[in-house]
Amino acid sequence: MKQSQTPPSRRIADDLRAEIQSGQLPPGFKLPAVRVLAERYGVTQSPVLKALAALKAEGLVIAIHGSGAYVRQANPVRRLGPDRYARHRWQTTTVEAHPDDRVDSPTVMQQGSQTQDVALVEADERTAATLQIEVGDLVYERDRVVFRDGAPTHSITSYYRQADVEGTPLTDPRPGIAGRSGGFQVLTDQGLPPHEITEDLFARMPTIDEALKLDLPAGEPVVELHRVTRTAEGRPIEYARGVHASSRFAWSYTFEIPD
Repeated sequence: MKQSQTPPSRRIADDLRAEIQSGQLPPGFKLPAVRVLAERYGVTQSPVLKALAALKAEGLVIAIHGSGAYVRQANPVRRLGPDRYARHRWQTTTVEAHPDDRVDSPTVMQQGSQTQDVALVEADERTAATLQIEVGDLVYERDRVVFRDGAPTHSITSYYRQADVEGTPLTDPRPGIAGRSGGFQVLTDQGLPPHEITEDLFARMPTIDEALKLDLPAGEPVVELHRVTRTAEGRPIEYARGVHASSRFAWSYTFEIPD
């Protein structure tokens, strides 16, 4: 009988992954000790450690120092589409999420909150080009980390022309949405009602600072979002850069096919 050529570490990782994905090992379950797994598979501890490292890199397992390895808790997934910018949502601080990435999964409500840092900074090349100003012109930078039910989900940094938002709630550094109804309402009150949004998305691995800020496990990528908000006349009034934990979001769009 021909023996399997699969390395022991791969075999162990495949077995544990299958048990996690099937629900046999549920979220929060503490995995057997390295010694126990080594005995189960008849190997030294080295292949077990390699298998666990692979599962950590995939984001399936987390390690707690001095305690052991655990199946990672699943995060509710928020589906993002154009409707999240609807005017009737501007003052809403709760959002709908789903236990998993299935469209038909039950809805859960999550309470939102956010930190906020506001500063006058010099516009870099991309910000200047987007807002149609000169490089080095002063812009308001509004940097937030957004939480849902106390857990960080994404960060977003918005840039505005100084004259557009000077003295408004968008320059207030206190935590929470700007004013009583959010930033888009503030811009509307300034005579700059948002009308059109362009979003560009791409996935990448996080920086160390981003992983710490969003409490990301090893191996989890992020989705970076660039958003440009314009008035009906095409005037850019906000440029935003967001970094989203990939396990907490899914983007969903419905649109007519152009000619």
